[in-house]
Amino acid sequence: MTCPECGSQRFEEDSAKGELVCIECGMVIDEDRIDESAEWRAFNAEEKEKKARAGQPLTYTKHDMGVSTEIGKGSGELYKVSGNKRAQYYRLRKWHKRLTKSKDRNLGFALSELNSMISNLNLPESVHEEVARLYEKAVDQGLVRGRSMESIISAIIYIVARKQGTPRTLDEISEASGIEKREIGRAYRYVARELGLRILPAKPQDYVPRFAGKLQLSGTVQARARNILKEARERDLLSGKGPTGLAAAALYIAAVLEGEKRTQREVADVVGVTEVTIRNRYKELAEKLGLEEELEEKSS
Repeated sequence: MTCPECGSQRFEEDSAKGELVCIECGMVIDEDRIDESAEWRAFNAEEKEKKARAGQPLTYTKHDMGVSTEIGKGSGELYKVSGNKRAQYYRLRKWHKRLTKSKDRNLGFALSELNSMISNLNLPESVHEEVARLYEKAVDQGLVRGRSMESIISAIIYIVARKQGTPRTLDEISEASGIEKREIGRAYRYVARELGLRILPAKPQDYVPRFAGKLQLSGTVQARARNILKEARERDLLSGKGPTGLAAAALYIAAVLEGEKRTQREVADVVGVTEVTIRNRYKELAEKLGLEEELEEKSS
């Protein structure tokens, strides 16, 4: 929208008069505008919650998108109604549960498990939402039938976390779900193929912030590790090597250079790779990037 008088695109809304006014020349662009805000006022969060009449937004993280009807919450609700109504109340609850579709029951259990795994893996809400959406899609296409619910959820978490730049290792997902890595790997390939998901290799840089946080390393070390990996990528030193091992080696080097040294054993325990892997990647990066002398000085 532009002002017909001066061509400006900067406007101010006067809610008291219901007018839209051009800031540059003062021309009234629109009048008698509808006030879409609430007709009540609230002075704190508690008042706002009490007066609000709308529910929560739709979300895939609830099996019914968050708009279902529930008759009571638990058996304790029975004692809040009069004695002669309890039998009727009990029958209503029982039939309400029986009429729930099998898909909704499956999603109810699965999304409860997903919620627990997302919490354990400390993943953001955007990942939670997308995993829930893809799981429902998998259920609709019959991909869960004959396979364990946990393995499909784990596979989708692995896929989505990588796509959104917050990757988790198979070891971490296996520990959070209780499913073996081999089974997660099979489910991952199956789900990616059936849902047409194209998965790019994880970048070592994506692992740096989380591993650095677990090792209690400063932002300076993280930045140095990212720069090391960036330079290594420009020299084509990363291809064919595991991203977690590279992230571990870059953090180890950066920590030594910035005076926050951690042992290879400490880094290996946090990252989930062997000390041998860290040593091999460390030697390759130090030699190819010309960091050997500086590392030797800092270590002595």
